Amino acid sequence: MRVNAYAAPAAGQPLTPTTIERRDVGPHDVLIEIQYAGICHSDIHTVNGDWGPQPFPIVPGHEIIGTVTETGDDVTRHQIGDRVGVGCLVNSCGNCTHCQNGDEQYCENGMIPTYAGLDRDGTTTQGGYSTHVVVDADYVLTVPQNLDPAAAAPLLCAGITTYAPLRRWGAGPGTKVAIVGLGGLGHMAVKIAHALGADVTVLSQTLKKKEDGLRLGADAYHATSDPTTFEQLAGRFDLIVNTVSARIDLNTFLGLLAVDGTLVNVGAPAEPLSVNVMSLISGRRNFAGSMIGGIALTQEMLDFCAAHNIGSDIEVIPADKINQAYERVLASDVRYRFVIDTTTLH
Repeated sequence: MRVNAYAAPAAGQPLTPTTIERRDVGPHDVLIEIQYAGICHSDIHTVNGDWGPQPFPIVPGHEIIGTVTETGDDVTRHQIGDRVGVGCLVNSCGNCTHCQNGDEQYCENGMIPTYAGLDRDGTTTQGGYSTHVVVDADYVLTVPQNLDPAAAAPLLCAGITTYAPLRRWGAGPGTKVAIVGLGGLGHMAVKIAHALGADVTVLSQTLKKKEDGLRLGADAYHATSDPTTFEQLAGRFDLIVNTVSARIDLNTFLGLLAVDGTLVNVGAPAEPLSVNVMSLISGRRNFAGSMIGGIALTQEMLDFCAAHNIGSDIEVIPADKINQAYERVLASDVRYRFVIDTTTLH
């Protein structure tokens, strides 16, 4: 079927209306009528070519909320009318150690991303800035009914990207957690870390979002532009989650970790970051990276957010405002995620 979409025709070019072909619904597939699609900074990095050559034209979007309108003959876990979500991956080999362990995002044979990836039929995957998508049912999430569907869309990337390291590195009662940056990822990290029971500190360049940070659940808020911050908080944190997709001085932040503390990078800057090994050795500190989560963990995150009434702080836009939204994201002029009302594509 041909469906309406917005696509980037080439690197750095504005997105434009187009139509794309969706595959027929196979035995294991579901057809989803998309209602909302979040705008992730990764979308912008991809269409601007920041992460290398891409298979243009590209329809971005991996924060998808919609309704099942058709199911394949072998599908049992989703039914017509179900509210569902699709995140950052739409397939993996299913057989390697990582897939068997529920870490499909680290598939040894390469997970298939929701857009700009090579699909199993040899075509390029196209994402959620469109009216419909066909996805293997095993990679489709159930979205709890009490979640606002628009506010739930960013959970499919921003939510799981922050939930995964917070869960893996044990954020909870009795732990001190710092979140670097209060943007699309950072504001979700604050909400989730707070709901997990951790003592949460926001580390942002300035104090201009302090009121927001405290409202979202932070216990403290400090400006990293103030050098006394790094003196005052030295050795304090068990876990630091860096959500910033730009260069920061990792060594100064590593100095804020307690012995055996971990700094996890989830922001993905285009340029390399440098680490002085002594920053790690001196406190038996750890520097780690984390991507999204597997399907089971993503479902756990959605259920956790439903139980704690957590959604993203959003601004809903029609499809014809996508390019302006990209500009505003780059100018840090959104609190805190744009979500496209894809019904405006019909």
